[in-house]
Amino acid sequence: MQSVNQKIPCVLMRAGTSRGPFFLKEWLPADPKLRDLALIGAIGASDPLQLDGLGGNSTLNSKVAIVSRSSLPDCDLDYLFAQVGVGQATVDIRPNCGNMLSGVAPFAIEQGLIEARQGTTTVRIHNVNTGSKIEATVQTPNGKVTYEGSARIDGVVGTAAPVLLNFLDAWGAVTGQLFPTGHRIEKIDGIEVTCIDAAMPLMIVRAKDMGVSGCESPAELDANKALLTQLEAMRLQAGLRMGLGDVSASVVPKPVLVSSSDDAACIVSRYFTPHRCHSSHAVTGAIGVGTAFALPGTVASGNTRAAGRHLMSVVHPQGKIELDVELVGEGMNAVVQKAALVRTVRKIMQGELYLPDYLFQA
Repeated sequence: MQSVNQKIPCVLMRAGTSRGPFFLKEWLPADPKLRDLALIGAIGASDPLQLDGLGGNSTLNSKVAIVSRSSLPDCDLDYLFAQVGVGQATVDIRPNCGNMLSGVAPFAIEQGLIEARQGTTTVRIHNVNTGSKIEATVQTPNGKVTYEGSARIDGVVGTAAPVLLNFLDAWGAVTGQLFPTGHRIEKIDGIEVTCIDAAMPLMIVRAKDMGVSGCESPAELDANKALLTQLEAMRLQAGLRMGLGDVSASVVPKPVLVSSSDDAACIVSRYFTPHRCHSSHAVTGAIGVGTAFALPGTVASGNTRAAGRHLMSVVHPQGKIELDVELVGEGMNAVVQKAALVRTVRKIMQGELYLPDYLFQA
């Protein structure tokens, strides 16, 4: 087997409500198989507690960002996201992660890939997983990244500098269509669902149709084994209908339970990752839920909205994610053109990561 450098540079960051190592592409093996082995070793994926790596016994802490200068002329950076297994030696590069995305521009600036401007620096990022493009605006006073500020996001203790993410073309990024089955509502096992591809392929279901309120805590939903079994059976069928094939070994599509709120600008969401309920909410999942909420004819549809900008919120177990959504057209012809939100980031440590020998033994 090709020799692999088992001591590599690494920056560990909390990005949004996720955490994981950030690497420049050149720091990792070029061979995708060896690269994945390195990521499995970095996270300690084979152990459910992830004691032998940087993971934290959760999919939220088993994420990796790989960054390089972009191969596209209209983008500054390429960002490859990897979801590494928890208790299983797997790497899934099908989905995107909007939380980890928020750390890409600060990381790239500090690594010298992007020159910081005075005040703020806006970077256009190409997500290699889905092909979508996102603009990230980072606070750079005196031409340097700052992580300190007054922005607060639910699910994270304290405040930090805001990172504005503006999703430009996330609709249909994975499957090629916003509604890849050709329907806004259809039935799986007799239950109405919306299969949508907006930043993340999702299978959205009304919580009440699954026998729950949708306001339960993640622990309560995770303890409902019958619910989890039913959701997984439906998810496998949704994957086939969405053209994703056999998704039993993939984390997409993600199941989501939605319920109404007393506030017409809010929708309540419980997002699964896919076999456990997220302790807060994925950013890409919020884009998908918000899109289904803004457009008519889905299981999540809210009030009819005119063309223009709309402020809305996706309510999750630890608070809410606020979205600024721009609609073009009206009624069934309406489309979401842009969706923006704010995240925060903190650099935890920077140094050298040591990969275990056993990964690369034949």
